[in-house]
Amino acid sequence: MVTQEKVLEALKDCYDPEIPVNIIDLGLVYGVEIEEDKVKVKMTMTAPGCPLHATIANDVKSHLLAVEGVKDAKVDIVWEPPWTQSRITPEGKKALGWG
Repeated sequence: MVTQEKVLEALKDCYDPEIPVNIIDLGLVYGVEIEEDKVKVKMTMTAPGCPLHATIANDVKSHLLAVEGVKDAKVDIVWEPPWTQSRITPEGKKALGWG
């Protein structure tokens, strides 16, 4: 069975190549929907002009498909609400040396 916990754990192995913090702790993931063996992730980037958004989205999709039970995965990049540093978790701030 695909669970939110398994999906989020897998996404903790996805990184923005320019920032040494995973996308969960950066606060880039806005939502995860699971419908049986299909997973849809709604996420953003740290900046709308991020040239690596397609690379990061493909990495996220690969990690989702590696989760046991996931047969299909979709990644939607959204720009609303805009990402801010306030979305970074305490773990992310610690990894950045901010706390």
